[in-house]
Amino acid sequence: MDQLQAFFEERLDRTIRRIQQLVEIESPSRDEAGSRMAVVWIEDELRRISDDFRIERITVEGFGEHLVVRAYEGKEKPVLLLGHTDTVHPRGTKERNPTRIEDGRLYGCGTFDMKANIVVILEVLRAFREFELTPPRPITILLSCDEEIGSHSGRPIVEREAANAEYALVCEPSADGRAKTGRKGTGMFTIKAHGIPAHAGLEPEKGASAVLELSRQIQRLHDLNDLEKGTTVNVCIVSGGTASNVIPSEAECEVDVRFSSMKEAARIEKAITTLKPFDPKVRVEVIGEINRPPMERSRAVIKLYERARKTALKFGYELGETTVGGASDGNFVAALGVPLLDGLGITGNGAHTLDEYVRLDDIPKRALLLARLILEK
Repeated sequence: MDQLQAFFEERLDRTIRRIQQLVEIESPSRDEAGSRMAVVWIEDELRRISDDFRIERITVEGFGEHLVVRAYEGKEKPVLLLGHTDTVHPRGTKERNPTRIEDGRLYGCGTFDMKANIVVILEVLRAFREFELTPPRPITILLSCDEEIGSHSGRPIVEREAANAEYALVCEPSADGRAKTGRKGTGMFTIKAHGIPAHAGLEPEKGASAVLELSRQIQRLHDLNDLEKGTTVNVCIVSGGTASNVIPSEAECEVDVRFSSMKEAARIEKAITTLKPFDPKVRVEVIGEINRPPMERSRAVIKLYERARKTALKFGYELGETTVGGASDGNFVAALGVPLLDGLGITGNGAHTLDEYVRLDDIPKRALLLARLILEK
């Protein structure tokens, strides 16, 4: 284990360069070309490590490519390592947020969430090869390409692989270095109001304002919040109208829903999908659904966390825990009853912003933690 620690520390500069290379490949969700470029880069790295890995690239039109890697295959049920290659940053964002090192931090689009952690997985495999180590269980790595937009094409693959796994380690990032033992579930909805256009000055009474209707619906949505139960309903994008002198016939908003229990999910989903118009001349249309179930802090999750915490302490590393409002593909795994631990990525901050970063000094520690977790029986 001391050799493993020295290996990750000695390779830090090379690991940083590889992270920079992957971050420089812009791969926003729904960018098929960018997704493919990222997957090709990862596959090339895997081939440099070993020819024994079985690699499956799953192309999904309109999204990109999911990547499944199988290593050390055998009769035992595998450990599943989860991650994703897509980011929230549109192409060209790296011009405003260049990949760079400042004050012991590596900045860049998608660095924290979560390309640096993909490279950590690769470095762990490289270490196993270097020291001829064979984990007690096979390893399955799944990197999806649409996690940031709900995993609509990735979810069946996540559930397929999770169903066959002994447990899962989710390499999503973690602020303040804490593993995630609970995540809220999510829902995504679009509310559209279809009104009647009319001249705003000559005969406004003949129209029916979609904007006015939507504003009333937004207040109704806001009233669904219940912070004590961990339920949030937020309207995040609003649009409508065609001209400043026309009663708006169209308006819409996008709604973000978060919840800690499926009981609350059912309440919110029913309330949103049965919205009735305030103005009978306006038609209200609802699109969307509850997307991810919550990852609840179960006994199996805590057992895995305690194992990871004790493993970290063996080399003087403090691994805290937290529950968060953000969701991941780990939510789908938890819903199947498969033990998992989330937030095992490099310590950093700023997810989904132009200030996201990972701490350079944490890279070898997280690599060592992941390696030791995989090697333990």
